[in-house]
Amino acid sequence: MKRNKNERRKLIQQTIEQNPFITDQALSEMYEVSIQTIRLDRNQLHIPELRVRVKQVAEEQYPHISSLENQDIIGDIIALEPNHSAKSLLMISGNDVFSRNNIARGHIVFAQANSLCVAMIKHGFVLTKESHIHFVKPVHLGDTVVAEAEVAHHDDKYYEMTVSSYVGEEKVFEGLFKMYYISEDE
Repeated sequence: MKRNKNERRKLIQQTIEQNPFITDQALSEMYEVSIQTIRLDRNQLHIPELRVRVKQVAEEQYPHISSLENQDIIGDIIALEPNHSAKSLLMISGNDVFSRNNIARGHIVFAQANSLCVAMIKHGFVLTKESHIHFVKPVHLGDTVVAEAEVAHHDDKYYEMTVSSYVGEEKVFEGLFKMYYISEDE
């Protein structure tokens, strides 16, 4: 159903408010207009592009992180419940892929998951003790990887957590991480 410009813009604004991580492509398909039209509409509504929106949400999470500096985090943390769960986004760029086939280098996807685990633990000193990982499917140039981490168990020295990473609805990576930390009273 075709909508007039003002109706469409109002719907686009509501959609982005509900899901700030929606892409222009998805909006284009949802409202049956070109990507250029979506970009013009966003511009008129003073809504920044996806990368900027992700950064804004990520910056809100950084004060909750005590184990890493912002520049040491791989990806952008978009949700964080310290010592419980976290979520990050990583947009795969040309620097992250093999030039021959545009497939993401494994250490990039691993680094996103690993730094998410470190950032999630609210202690000053956190290291990876061990990990058991599985690359499920290749990740490609231009993909956005969403990593979700959750604490499975913890005691006075270690956290064990699971991480699942997705591109869209498809799982591309999974891992079990055992993280060592030094508590404040040591």
